[in-house]
Amino acid sequence: MSTRPGLVAALTRDHALSRNLVLLAALAATVAVLVAGPRHPMALWLLLASLPVLVISLVDLFQTRHSLRRNYPASARFRWFFEWLRPFLRAYIVESDLDGRPFSHDERALVYARAKGDVAAHPFGTELDVYSDEYEWLAHSIAPSRDAPKETRVHVGSAQCSQPYDAARLNISAMSFGALGANAIEALNLGAKIGGFYHDTGEGGLSPYHLKHGGDVVWEIGSGYFGCRDKEGRFDPGRFAERAANDAVKMTEIKLSQGAKPGHGGLLPGPKVTREIAGTRDVPEGEDCLSPPWHSAFSTPVELVEFAARMRELSGGKPVGIKLCVGYPHELFAVTKAMLETGILLDFIVIDGAEGGTGAAPTELSDRVGMPLREGLILARNALVGANLKGPVKLAASGKVSSGAGIAMNAALGADWCNAARSFMFSLGCVQSMRCHTDTCPTGVATQSPARQRALVIPEKAERVARFQRTTLEALHDIVVACGLQSPDEFTPDGLRQRISAVEMRSVDELYAFVEPGELLSGARDPRTAKWWAQADPTSFKRCEV
Repeated sequence: MSTRPGLVAALTRDHALSRNLVLLAALAATVAVLVAGPRHPMALWLLLASLPVLVISLVDLFQTRHSLRRNYPASARFRWFFEWLRPFLRAYIVESDLDGRPFSHDERALVYARAKGDVAAHPFGTELDVYSDEYEWLAHSIAPSRDAPKETRVHVGSAQCSQPYDAARLNISAMSFGALGANAIEALNLGAKIGGFYHDTGEGGLSPYHLKHGGDVVWEIGSGYFGCRDKEGRFDPGRFAERAANDAVKMTEIKLSQGAKPGHGGLLPGPKVTREIAGTRDVPEGEDCLSPPWHSAFSTPVELVEFAARMRELSGGKPVGIKLCVGYPHELFAVTKAMLETGILLDFIVIDGAEGGTGAAPTELSDRVGMPLREGLILARNALVGANLKGPVKLAASGKVSSGAGIAMNAALGADWCNAARSFMFSLGCVQSMRCHTDTCPTGVATQSPARQRALVIPEKAERVARFQRTTLEALHDIVVACGLQSPDEFTPDGLRQRISAVEMRSVDELYAFVEPGELLSGARDPRTAKWWAQADPTSFKRCEV
């Protein structure tokens, strides 16, 4: 015999009255209408209000999927309403100017102001806690520079490169067509054209929207080889040479990993592979598009630099580099040893920090896998400086850069230039709604919806993109002058200070090991750096036992 209580019994015990208040109110209102009759002046309005609530309550009461809705019919739905409302309340009411992740209100406001040409000054002093152990600053000079040039660029391309490129100090980082809509890609590229800086394509291929306005392009090629692949998904030299010959393509970049999801790869589901995306990526329309975690064109450090040399030749001598989020230090050192052993130089290395962003990434990878930018940048700087390769091989930083101070601090750690993605999205009008992966971006930036993209007017947004980049570099110039320097190249680790506690500060070179030129070749003083160098094998990414 079943001991399961009947519906009537369930509704008359265990605080059932309060739990079913909405249901009972709707039921009472409906009954009242039926008793009073349809001719009562308020009857129709009361029925229109109570009947839908009664139906929803009964559906919730008998459904089996959600426990809360089953125990609290109709009223439980307020929980989901406030869950939906929570990000908006937090962003616009609850958070202070310095709160908010990944970017605070003040960080976003600075980008918006510069993009729109508004006053970007801050009144009444800093809001930062200068005695917090998170505070860091740049040392200024008592004798500011009098004649520092307004603009400096970075010459990219070793003697092995016949078509070098002069890069700006701030450029648009990798964002694929597909993750961003066509209007966003067009506006970014037109902004790059107006401002004279480059636009990284992301690994989604070289789309018509990257080329339409003639802005400088860095073509990023990931493990899917989109835009230069054969039918089996392998690298196609002929297809690559054909597209890399385009005058807009100034450099090519081999993506090994990215900060938000290092070593993960990705899958674009078939329904999202439209005719345009299929044509850009050289994949079948309507079929799943796989970007595997690994490259098929190489499997060792030596094979990597040889592949880069092959790409450089196929592109007509344009610079070729790599982008990665650092994982095991010995792997980065192994690439350095491969350059020394083969004599083949990469033209540049871009370090992506674990704090970098993407349209969508597994939470665990985004939060807990990959090295933050500062540590990764220092390791790459040490690898190149310690092997006497810094100079011919340039170093760039990518990861949450939004200000001139951020560029200066990365320069102190060894970066020749910086790339930014989300900051340029803000310049387009992104409001950090955190809906990039849902195709419902409210500002039309990270969506393929034509109706939503309509909000993004290309000429107007392109001007904002160019203005943000220009005014940010003007702020960088102000910092260079204040520090008594001639160029961002002159920033050094001893000029970047980090607070350790409320009563102690250190310069960065006192906190991290910075090697001297050629030091890795003669024996590193820091035991950890020496160990990583000894573990590095140019013929394998595996760790050598020492």
